[in-house]
Amino acid sequence: MRIIIVSGLSGSGKSIALHTLEDAGFKCVDNLPAGLLSDFVVSMRDNHPAAYDTVAVSVDARCDVQEIMHFKNILAEVRAMDIDVGVLFLTTSTEVLLTRFNETRRKHPLSHQGLPLMEAIEHERTILDNISKHADWAIDTSDFNVHDLRHVINQRVLKGNRGSMAILIQSFGFKHGLPADTDFMFDVRCLPNPHWEPELRPMTGNDQPIIDYLDSFDEVSEMTGNILDYLQRWIPCFEREGRSYMTVSIGCTGGQHRSVYIVNKLYQVLSQQHTSVALRHRECT
Repeated sequence: MRIIIVSGLSGSGKSIALHTLEDAGFKCVDNLPAGLLSDFVVSMRDNHPAAYDTVAVSVDARCDVQEIMHFKNILAEVRAMDIDVGVLFLTTSTEVLLTRFNETRRKHPLSHQGLPLMEAIEHERTILDNISKHADWAIDTSDFNVHDLRHVINQRVLKGNRGSMAILIQSFGFKHGLPADTDFMFDVRCLPNPHWEPELRPMTGNDQPIIDYLDSFDEVSEMTGNILDYLQRWIPCFEREGRSYMTVSIGCTGGQHRSVYIVNKLYQVLSQQHTSVALRHRECT
């Protein structure tokens, strides 16, 4: 039996995560009180083993706060049953959550306590820290749309097995803000910029003329090789440590040319060496 516990801040995408897992064949239960988790797992394992071999359960701040405070012990109880358990935790910046709640006009689940929206968000963040510190997959959805989140869950949680680390390599543009969820960040703005070539400006690093342009510079090849050498040297160390995932971000000014080119180069090599490597270009499709 495999169970994934889905948690996170209200508005961070938990419903999308559950729908994604349901589409993958998981039996999903929303808003299960944390204190009932052990009894629920025992019941499913003993009474419905075939029907509930893969289960996803949402546990969040709508539960009793005292139960969440003891989440560490509850999680230990479930893992002692020799069941494959993973914790997926979704977070989002306060600014983005304020925008999402204002746009949807939904009430925050803690607003019934009389708290203003911002205070409710921060109070929930404090409560759920007892769950987030035990996460196997912690995903910041601040920059994600629905399709991005589904893709990341498919790559990190579903395709990446627990014995291998899921690696995400993404390009981004500094002028659009730093990626919120990253482990290694490399700045390639020092490299020749195709943006200043009028005929190349509308293209991206996925296009052959940009590839040919950047291939012609020794410093581009050297930078790419140095980043690749670094990752090949240290990724195995993090895998041995038991990490579930790693995000590598490559940034240039606009996230259209140089970073896209280098991410594609890294992906070509690392995807041949590791079982779960995903590719994402934040600023272009």
